[in-house]
Amino acid sequence: MMQNVHLAPETDEDDLYSGYNDYNPTYDTEELENDTAFQQAVRTSHGRRPPDGVARPMTAVRAAGFTKAALRGSAFDPLGQSRGPAPPLEAKNEDSPEEKIRQLEKKVNELVEESCVANGCGDLKLALEKAKDAGRKERVLVRQREQVTTPENINLDLTYSVLFNLASQYSANEMYAEALNTYQVIVKNKMFSNAGRLKVNMGNIYLKQRNYSKAIKFYRMALDQIPSVHKEMRIKILQNIGVTFIKTGQYSDAINSFEHIMSMAPNLKAGFNLILSYFAVGDQEKMKKAFQKLIAVPLEIDEDDKYISPNDDPHTNLVIEAIKNDHLRQMERERKAMAEKYIMTAAKLIAPVIETTFAVGYDWCVEVVKASQYVELANDLEINKAITYLRQKDFNQAVETLKMFEKKDSRVKSAAATNLSFLYYLENEFAQASSYADLAVNSDRYNPSALTNKGNTVFANGDYEKAAEFYKEALRNDSSCTEALYNIGLTYKKLNRLDEALDCFLKLHAILRNSAQVLYQIAHVYELMEDPNQAIEWLMQLISVVPTDSRALSKLGELYDSEGDKSQAFQYYYESYRYFPSNIEVIEWLGAYYIDTQFCEKAIQYFERASLIQPTQVKWQLMVASCFRRSGNYQKALDTYKDIHRKFPENVECLRFLVRLCTDIGLKEVQEYATKLKRLEKMKEIREQRIKSGRDGSGGSRSKREGSAGSDASYVDPLGPQIERPKTAAKKRIDEDDFADEELGDDLLPE
Repeated sequence: MMQNVHLAPETDEDDLYSGYNDYNPTYDTEELENDTAFQQAVRTSHGRRPPDGVARPMTAVRAAGFTKAALRGSAFDPLGQSRGPAPPLEAKNEDSPEEKIRQLEKKVNELVEESCVANGCGDLKLALEKAKDAGRKERVLVRQREQVTTPENINLDLTYSVLFNLASQYSANEMYAEALNTYQVIVKNKMFSNAGRLKVNMGNIYLKQRNYSKAIKFYRMALDQIPSVHKEMRIKILQNIGVTFIKTGQYSDAINSFEHIMSMAPNLKAGFNLILSYFAVGDQEKMKKAFQKLIAVPLEIDEDDKYISPNDDPHTNLVIEAIKNDHLRQMERERKAMAEKYIMTAAKLIAPVIETTFAVGYDWCVEVVKASQYVELANDLEINKAITYLRQKDFNQAVETLKMFEKKDSRVKSAAATNLSFLYYLENEFAQASSYADLAVNSDRYNPSALTNKGNTVFANGDYEKAAEFYKEALRNDSSCTEALYNIGLTYKKLNRLDEALDCFLKLHAILRNSAQVLYQIAHVYELMEDPNQAIEWLMQLISVVPTDSRALSKLGELYDSEGDKSQAFQYYYESYRYFPSNIEVIEWLGAYYIDTQFCEKAIQYFERASLIQPTQVKWQLMVASCFRRSGNYQKALDTYKDIHRKFPENVECLRFLVRLCTDIGLKEVQEYATKLKRLEKMKEIREQRIKSGRDGSGGSRSKREGSAGSDASYVDPLGPQIERPKTAAKKRIDEDDFADEELGDDLLPE
């Protein structure tokens, strides 16, 4: 074991700690006082160190809160809270030019914003005032900036915004000259970038002013200044150019614009306008091609299957329910509805002209539509074809066309059956009308038009309670079905439930504010309720809507007459006579009014007109003769009676007055007329005796034969006119008996 032990040499025992005192002479502190370089350093930096107790800056760790003072017992204060609150900020000098400019610029921006908000709220006058105020302050701002800084520092964006808003507000207020001047200021300023686009707005103003040549000029100038990368804007300007060409009748130029649009970026409006242009020039083949292009325009909307849940996953159902009627879905519906409207309108426009007959033209349109994404429109086109037959008075073809839909799907079948029911109703074939109304209701129980037609057929059969039930069901399915609401009001009138009828018509008046039929029905209900003042008030509203309605005016005259106000009655009867001078009742009332007021000579013209209208009625000519006699013109009265006697030789009253006048004047013809009078009276007595004997004395004889007049005294105070019901301005009676014609017209439109 000892062989591995090594002993230290004996020579090293005295130097066990040798080497520890060996060090670099640089660290020799004993000689520092004699070190010239060190002393020089002390005199330059160390000698100027702060006195004892002041810590040397610890720049590397100061940010973390570590200081030498902290090591000496001071509190840890990394945020420097012990130093107290920060000194207050220096107050702004509001009188400085820079601050004034800044505040004025802020005020201008606020005015521009307020102007835009007012325009959005529809207060155009306030928007214009704000825009003008912003313009004034902006000019002051520019002058102040020029005094303080160089012109290069002017805020061009603010100037552009102020001018553009001012021009827009001028245009919105139809101050087109001022708007054009403001746009010119912007366009001519080379410092505004892309200002040339505003020439589109200038073109729009010229279009509103119907200055079409200048509108086209500015549209083309704007088009030249817009780069080709802005494709959508260029397309819109081209569309404006095409529309302007249509307004000027330059259809070939319009066709070029719309053809270019349809080749670059086809859209519904351009396609429809292209069809209109070809229709104007009468190019049948091009109309067909344009219709096919319109059909092919992509809608770019999701399919309806997207909104049908594929499974019963509650999370998926919630998502589908949320997006089923969101803004995007509503926009898609609107876009689809607009496309269908354009296609249907275009088809109805070109169908009668693209082929030899309109029926062949409709068939071509139907085939094209069936091969497109708008398959469901084919049935609507077929229904429109039937309606076209109706307009041409070809009822048989219309019925045959509609009967083709009896085997179609329920929606189309219901629409066709509704129209068939309407047609048969107009022809008073109530059994057929009821049959097709039942078919329409069974095909679509929620079709308000079908239920209304069914109610009409029941109404025609006199079952008013059941008719009211159908009308109520139609209203439950569609609360905006004004036909059902109107008809249920008429039904309540028939049932003498006047309060409920009035309630229906007042509700309808809230929907159709200017409907003459509704206003009349309200007035009529008040008249039935024996409230003439309210009836007069509603009739006054009626004549404000149809001021030339002679029936409404005569009805007002009748109501005022019943109230004893003859002057007001005369005013409205006279107005009625001015608009329709052939109403016998009005003529009779006016003649009687002048007789009552002792102006018999003025009554003559009215009775003469009545005799022209009813030349076989002797009483009007007797009234004329009576007026001559009462006014003292006996010779004219005698001549008139003689003329009446020649036309009606068996009229007893005429002979009586002839005898009386000839006696008073002393004429020789008196004996002749007296003899004729006696013979007629004797014949009259014989006739009366025969009548009495025929009736075994149980009945009285008729005092006058139809067409003869009574004594003169019977015409002194004739009965006033009996006005049954007013007419509309088109001389169409408004009455519950005619409600089918008035209320079913809309049902002819395809569902």
